[in-house]
Amino acid sequence: MKPDWDKLMTKFNGNPTILVADVDCTSVGKPLCDSNDVKGFPTIKYGDADSLEAYEGGRDYSSLDEFASKLKPSCSPSNIDLCDDAGREEIEKVQALSEEELSAKITEGEEAIANAESTFSTELEQLQNTYQELMKTKDETIAAVKESGLGLYKSVAAARKKAGKAGKDEL
Repeated sequence: MKPDWDKLMTKFNGNPTILVADVDCTSVGKPLCDSNDVKGFPTIKYGDADSLEAYEGGRDYSSLDEFASKLKPSCSPSNIDLCDDAGREEIEKVQALSEEELSAKITEGEEAIANAESTFSTELEQLQNTYQELMKTKDETIAAVKESGLGLYKSVAAARKKAGKAGKDEL
């Protein structure tokens, strides 16, 4: 993917409205990556720099180029002139909040996300434990059935069937 990404960065270099860049999340760019919830590499994000969205499309040059070519500035506090009436009204409503109210809303949202991630992790761990137990039970059952002589039963049944066919062929 890196060669395609580099090609895309070259194509959009100097574009006044579209920035295609990469960030080293292991060094200087770590704070930016942390603030945008980057957990794996490569991660592609797009949108307003203060509220980036995850890109879920194809990772080949053609898909990336098609997506990037359609990007444009969007409604945001820094581009309020691009908003429709509803978007402008929503931004103005949030801008009217006090620092404390705004901080509380951000904290509330971040806590809700953290709780959702925690619940997911806990439930996933329980599912993994259940899966392990089911696999163990299945494997033990299969081993016990095989040890009880299943192979011999199948061999005898096959031999009888073969002998039955041979007897019919002789008639």
